[in-house]
This record gives sequence, structure tokens and C-alpha cells, in this order.
Amino acid sequence: MPNIGAHVGGVSLDKIPFKAKELGVKAIQIFGASPRQWVANMPPEKLIEGYKTNARACGITDLYLHGAYLVNLGSPKDDLRQKSIQSLSDHLAIAEALGARGLIFHLGSAKDMPKGDAINHTVSGMKEVLKRTPGNSWLIMENSAGGGGKLGGNLEEVGEIFRKINSERVKFCYDTAHGFEAGTTLDYTPDSIKTLVQKIDQAIGIENLVVLHANDSKTAAGSYHDKHANIGEGYVGLSGFKNLAKEKMLRDLPWLLEVPGFDDIGPDKRNVEILKGCFF
Repeated sequence: MPNIGAHVGGVSLDKIPFKAKELGVKAIQIFGASPRQWVANMPPEKLIEGYKTNARACGITDLYLHGAYLVNLGSPKDDLRQKSIQSLSDHLAIAEALGARGLIFHLGSAKDMPKGDAINHTVSGMKEVLKRTPGNSWLIMENSAGGGGKLGGNLEEVGEIFRKINSERVKFCYDTAHGFEAGTTLDYTPDSIKTLVQKIDQAIGIENLVVLHANDSKTAAGSYHDKHANIGEGYVGLSGFKNLAKEKMLRDLPWLLEVPGFDDIGPDKRNVEILKGCFF
């Protein structure tokens, strides 16, 4: 059984471990600041220490932060790139203060700019973030659902960025819904999963895959539409997750749920139990 976890929110930072315990998870993802604002202030020391104390009491083993949705290091607009660098730096500093394993973020979009130029912007931006924010927390790239000018819709783009940065602090998060929606894999049969793992290893190095976002998809394979579904309610289906559960190369990773929840208030205990059930 891998470390099944979930994105947890809706309560103050120091109360998050208690909510995670209610969900039955020991691996969690949180927002260190609002994902829809540029400004990301460091939480008060009292809340940081409260989180750490309660996390120990609740047995939290893995903490990941997710960056702001506004971030776009590949943008053709210099002011937007600078805001993105600052936002990522601030969120990574919060991750470091909380002792998180890393900050997961979306690579953004090239818009109308050539992909090669957007990739170079992204590389220089990530290097600047790492320079501004020293420490041990990883900067973790997430694959996208693709479409339009989005970066990270294929593993080769992620791999190119990874190699150009050449830092031990840069890692990779694979989102099961995004990979399906981008057409990185058209299904999650055992053979397709073996091929997917090989592709990740060739493009990025399987040792640099540090976390999974375990999400079903409301849209079909190759749709390029990023819409998550509860486990077993989407096109990936329960069979897809049962097949993923059998892949030994993925067993040691935290699996983090980012599903809508059956009451539409985010990952819930029912989704956690359904995902855990895929391993039996």
C-alpha cells in the first residue's frame, strides 16, 4: 500500500492535520497561500509551529504544497513572468518553513509564442526561483492536460526543462487525469502503464517522479480538457486505478487525491477508501 493522501483545505493551517486524520490520510497537499492571488505572505510563526506540533500528533508523514494557479513562467509577457517568479519563490519559502517535501506547480502556457522560447523562459524562471529560495524543499513540475500553448502536455517537454535546469531540487509529479486528457496514455491497461512508466523514465528519470496526483477524468482521452472526477466515476475508471495499483514502480510514491468529492467540497473519506480498495 503506498501512502494514500489528499489535498486538504478549508481550515486554518494548524487544524489541517486534524482534518487529514478524519480523512484517514498521512500524506497531504495544501495551499500555503491563496492560489488565486499573486501575494503569498509567510504564515504567522504561531500557525507554523501549531501545524508542526499537530502534524506530529496526527502522524502526518508527507506534506506537499501547491503553487498559485496564476503562475506562468513561460509567458511572453515579462511582467507576468516576474510576478510568477516571485509567487513561486514565496510559496517555496513557505514550503521550506513548514518542512514540506516540495512545491508542486503548473508550468503554464506559451500563449502565441513558440514553445521553444517558452521552455527557455521557464528554465530561466525556475533557476531564479531556486536561487532566491535556498533549502531542501523540491520544486516539482506537474504534467498538464495539454491543448493550446500549455507546457508540460507531453513528457518530452517536461524532460527538456528538467535537463536544462540540472538541479537535484527539481522533481516531477504525474497527474493521472492530466496524462489521460493530454493523450500521454489513452488508457490505463497494464501494458499501457508499463509503457507510461518507461516514457517517464526515458524523459525525466523514474527516480525523479516523487508524487502522483490520483485523479479520475470527466473528459475522454486526448480531450485536452482538465476536469477531475471522483475515483471510478470518470473515464479512467476503477479498473484503471486497480491496474495502476499493481505497478510496482509506483508503489513507493504518495498518491494524492485532488477530486471534487461526492459532496463537491473536495477530497473526502469515501474517495480515500475507494482508492485504498484498489490495492486489495
